[in-house]
Amino acid sequence: MATKIITVANQKGGVGKTTTVINVCHGLALLGKKILALDFDPQGNLASALGVKQEMGIYYLLTMGQNNKQERQFIHQTVRTTGRDNLWIIPGNQDTRGAQIDMSTRERPVSYVRQVLDLFMKYGLDYIVIDTSPSLGGLQERALWAADLVIVPTAMEYLSNQGVIKLAEILKVLDEKYRWNGKLLGILPTFYDDTTRQSRDSLNNLQEAFGDLILPIIHRATVLRESAADGQSIFEKDPDSRAAEEYQKVVKAVLRAR
Repeated sequence: MATKIITVANQKGGVGKTTTVINVCHGLALLGKKILALDFDPQGNLASALGVKQEMGIYYLLTMGQNNKQERQFIHQTVRTTGRDNLWIIPGNQDTRGAQIDMSTRERPVSYVRQVLDLFMKYGLDYIVIDTSPSLGGLQERALWAADLVIVPTAMEYLSNQGVIKLAEILKVLDEKYRWNGKLLGILPTFYDDTTRQSRDSLNNLQEAFGDLILPIIHRATVLRESAADGQSIFEKDPDSRAAEEYQKVVKAVLRAR
């Protein structure tokens, strides 16, 4: 199977993007898939939540990765182990913002991130998974265009759902203007609470708008916050929890995607 690129994005922060990246990546890795996670968010939360030190890896990748003549040395300098079988990461930190400025100054094309990631396509990876920052434009736009599959987590609240609609509009523009070859894998409802009308109404609105593109629901769960704080995936923190079962369903949806 050729390496697939998955981008996880939403215009709004605090919707579970990083939590989703961690658990989808580790869930796939536990099934024997070889995964490289990329931390495109300048906050560097993906690295921290996997127990990895924040570094300038993404900055180097985006400013020096294309046409690098010392390819193997460059990969060795930027890719880090997570301490988990089949799962590696290129960490980021606040310097990732500098990479976005560099791309804008140099007027890099919308295809630039995809071109940079060609560097990793011959090393037997099954998936490259990108965690993005909440803001749209620049780096996030290029990360979306790079994707074969896009997952959009959204908390069960009005503002988050509006972010989903706006992001779907951007994907349409990327398709029509730049001939994007990827697809929207699905909308992932997060922080769902069975006891609140807001959650039910938000989910109903999403189902009306996106139909079969709605992925399995992720309920609000304290254990998900605890696992991130402990530098663990949900499959390490509490593999028998409802949250682990729900993210396992998302992993299966990724595996079924073509």
